[in-house]
Amino acid sequence: MRVLICGAGIAGLTLAWHLERAGWEVELVERAPAFREGGYMIDFYGAGYEIARRMGIDGRLREVGYQINELRYVDRHGRRTSGARVPSGFDRLVSLLRVDLARAIADGVHAKIWYGTGVAAVDRHEDGVEVRLTDGTHREVDLLVGADGAHSVVRGLAFGSEERFERYLGHHVAAYVIADERLSEQIGMRYQMLTVPGSMAGAYALRGGRLALLFLRREPDPALPADPAAALRDHFGPLGWILPEVLDRVPADLYYDQVTQIEIERWSRGRVVLVGDACQAVSLFAGHGASLGMAAAWVLADELTGEPVDGRAADLAAALDRYQRRMRPVIAETQAFGRRFIEWLAPSSGLRIVMRDWLLRLAALPGADRLFLRSLTPGGHRLITGGRA
Repeated sequence: MRVLICGAGIAGLTLAWHLERAGWEVELVERAPAFREGGYMIDFYGAGYEIARRMGIDGRLREVGYQINELRYVDRHGRRTSGARVPSGFDRLVSLLRVDLARAIADGVHAKIWYGTGVAAVDRHEDGVEVRLTDGTHREVDLLVGADGAHSVVRGLAFGSEERFERYLGHHVAAYVIADERLSEQIGMRYQMLTVPGSMAGAYALRGGRLALLFLRREPDPALPADPAAALRDHFGPLGWILPEVLDRVPADLYYDQVTQIEIERWSRGRVVLVGDACQAVSLFAGHGASLGMAAAWVLADELTGEPVDGRAADLAAALDRYQRRMRPVIAETQAFGRRFIEWLAPSSGLRIVMRDWLLRLAALPGADRLFLRSLTPGGHRLITGGRA
């Protein structure tokens, strides 16, 4: 079986990893000109961590990751206002840059990746898919996979315009990394955040004297600003803490986007299927996007390779239906969790900030810390325990 995967991110690479080990002929295209650097820090655990363990990359993730020991909220002067410590012995949680997770997967993928190339046209027929790429070449494949993110080109070509499936959550997000040994040492091995009604700015210390920064702000208008760096400086600069200093050094590769979820009734159409954020985006508020992207890729590979597939559309269609039935309840649950979590991560009022601080104090009570952390993990592990692979 021949598959073309559009998107060399976490979901696309994970799917390629599994399918090529099952004997499939795999090829990837990625519209970025090179391996995507940048991105933001993620807390990686749950179903994705179990997939990483089965792939044999969990040890590497712990080597490149960070054991953050505290979540700390600060005021405009950098003074602690509330927080919680990460429970000791919680060994299946690692904080790491999204790019480091993607690189760990990519190093085990042998398939050809065509960078600077995307899908320009799709012609579906009963026995396969004819794909025209942006470089003018054509591919005839048994399966086309759209793993190209929330703004998926494959989804647009095969399923319809993005506006039909996008659920804007009323916020913009930005992230970047700078080199600053002094600030990195000041932040230390804890995630520090400053929140005011409708806005959040956070910082992680990284090795090599670097600092990872994340910004969230409430914005009724989903349209992105013409100058994202200037918008960040105008909005967050007056809030104090380390923000005026770090906002003077916004790099050219700034990540800036809407916070959205993708809700689509069908994840496959003929021999075209979506995976990861292209059909399952849960949003930054829910977290678990990387973890569930890996889980979805594993489930899809599990269904495609768990029984003989002789190339007939009916067999392939049944596998794609089973994939959606297994994944969709977990995605819906996580998306709902994310919408509820908005007021926790970016409280809309001073009263909600006070309520959050009291909940964190309760979470610090003996035994409550583990219950608190587990409460932030909506379903997902059953995807792994219930699978065939």
